[in-house]
Amino acid sequence: MAAAARWRSVFVIPCLFLLTTWALYYLAVKCAPDTKHPRASRDSSSSIFLHFPANLSELKDIFKLLVEYRDQHSSYVFVLFVCAYLYKQTFAIPGSVFLNLLAGGLYGLKGGFPLACILAAVGASFCFLLSKCFGIQTVEFYFPERVFALQRKVDDNRNRLFFYLLFVRLFPVTPNWFINIASPILGVPLHVFFISVLLGLMPYNFISVQTGVLMSEIESLDDVFSYDVLFKLLLVAIVALVPSFFIKKKGKKDDVLYSDQWRKQRNQITWQRNKTFF
Repeated sequence: MAAAARWRSVFVIPCLFLLTTWALYYLAVKCAPDTKHPRASRDSSSSIFLHFPANLSELKDIFKLLVEYRDQHSSYVFVLFVCAYLYKQTFAIPGSVFLNLLAGGLYGLKGGFPLACILAAVGASFCFLLSKCFGIQTVEFYFPERVFALQRKVDDNRNRLFFYLLFVRLFPVTPNWFINIASPILGVPLHVFFISVLLGLMPYNFISVQTGVLMSEIESLDDVFSYDVLFKLLLVAIVALVPSFFIKKKGKKDDVLYSDQWRKQRNQITWQRNKTFF
C-alpha cells in the first residue's frame, strides 16, 4: 500500500509540475499581447518571461517590461503575476522575495501587500493539499527524522497550535517549504494552516513589498533584510508566541498517545527505508 502511494507521487507530482509549467509558459509567451511600444515586442517578452528572476538586475528588466504591458494590458499582467506566484508557492520554488518586490513595484503598497499575503496563503495551501493527496508517503520516506522532530514540537504545542505555527512563520527556523509539505502528516487542519500563513507571513510580505515600491533604488537584497529588520521580525515572532503561554495545556494524555503512534510509524518508515525504494 505504501509502495503504491510512493509510485503515485513519483508520477503524479512531476506530471502536474510539467503541465502547470507548460501552462505558465503558454500564458507568458504565446498569450503575450502585442503592444505599441517597440521595447515590448514579442521577442523581448519571450526572453524575459521564460525564466524567473535570479537576481535584482533581471528583476528590474522584468519590472520595466511589465510596466509597459500594464499600461495597455493590465488584466493580462495581473493574471500572469497571480499564476506565477501560485506556481512558485505550490511547488515550493524559492524566490518569493522577488515576486513580493515586483508586487510592490507594480501595484504599490496598498495593492501589492494584500495581494502578496493572499497569494502566499493560497499557494501554500495548494502545496499542503498536493502533499496531502500525493506526497505523504514520499515525505515520510525521505525525511523521517525531520518529520519526527517537527512532530514532537507540534505535539508539545497541540493545544496552542495556531500560535506555534504563527511563530514558526514569523521566525522560520524550520524552512517554510518543509512546513507546507509536512503539515498534513502532522495533523494540522487546513483552515488553521491557511490563517497561520496569511498572518504569519505578513511582516515578511510587508517589508519586501514596501521595498519593492522603491524598485529603482534597490541595489541588493541587503536593502530588504537588514539586521535591524531581522531583529524586528524576531521581536514580532516572540510577541506572537506569548499568548500561547496563557493557554492551559489540556489533552496531554491524547498528545502522548498520538506521539507513541507516530513513533511506531517512524520506526516502520525507517525499516522500510533500508530496503529498496520500489
